[in-house]
Amino acid sequence: MLTSLLYIIIYILVRIIAIFPLCILYILADLLYIIIYKVVKYRLKVVRQNIRNSFPEKSEKELLQIEKDFYHHFADYIIETIKLADIPLEELQRRACVRNPEVVDQLLKEGYTGFVLLMGHYGNWEWFSGASSFFDNVKLYQIYRPLNNVAVDRLFIKLRTRFGSLGIKKREAVRDIVKLKQKSARALIIFLADQTPSEANLHYWTNFLNHDTPMLTGPERISQKFNLPVIFLDTKRVKRGYYTVDMVLITKTPQLTPEYWITEQYARLMEKCILRNPAYWLWTHKRWKYKHKKPQSSTESEANNMTEKE
Repeated sequence: MLTSLLYIIIYILVRIIAIFPLCILYILADLLYIIIYKVVKYRLKVVRQNIRNSFPEKSEKELLQIEKDFYHHFADYIIETIKLADIPLEELQRRACVRNPEVVDQLLKEGYTGFVLLMGHYGNWEWFSGASSFFDNVKLYQIYRPLNNVAVDRLFIKLRTRFGSLGIKKREAVRDIVKLKQKSARALIIFLADQTPSEANLHYWTNFLNHDTPMLTGPERISQKFNLPVIFLDTKRVKRGYYTVDMVLITKTPQLTPEYWITEQYARLMEKCILRNPAYWLWTHKRWKYKHKKPQSSTESEANNMTEKE
């Protein structure tokens, strides 16, 4: 009951704010930038450390500029996501443009019906991951982790599904994709694949932004299991409130690729996207909280267990 009431209050506030045009909302974003960055200092230590360690070659002045630009964009992202509650479809398509949807069209002509789309927390991913309307006769499904706050989680689901996209909970992904395959449904399954894996799933590590980094391997495993072509969404921020995506085909034969090849290709493409303009990536997460430890052999593990028992 309390959760439902909180959701209603939050949603009403979001709808009221979203009524205003973006030109007005960006004034609010400028104020929000000051509050988040200068007053609250939201995750400033994490952001500063992440940026500094990712760009050891940059000067203090350059690092500070990335930091400031990031918080400006982060405020814009919040306001733009709120605007999803009211933005007309035509305006969204004008501001968030998929420049080469023919990549999917061609694969559909070749007989493929399901696709794995890989993107990252770059630009405004909500504007793209929440809109099936960017593609004709193809439904978009976003794999997501439910948020701890149930009311906020309901709000994001409401915003993301407004234009026909559907969500698939991470733990239910395989089951739901099986159902889509059985129906031969035309489905674009989108992963925000730059997230940090759980500690139980540290299967593949690579150098990413000058860090030894564990990568999500679930998207690769799903693409190989169901033989789904893999496409990277290369996102660019053109100017304030305007984004483009270029679709880059990684492979249409995932079952023929070596283990972790798809994951590595994603890492390189995502890194290139970030390096083009680092300020538009989400630096607030503790992405490098794990240290890369050499896997133990079975003999070493048994020896350690024996030592602990002694």
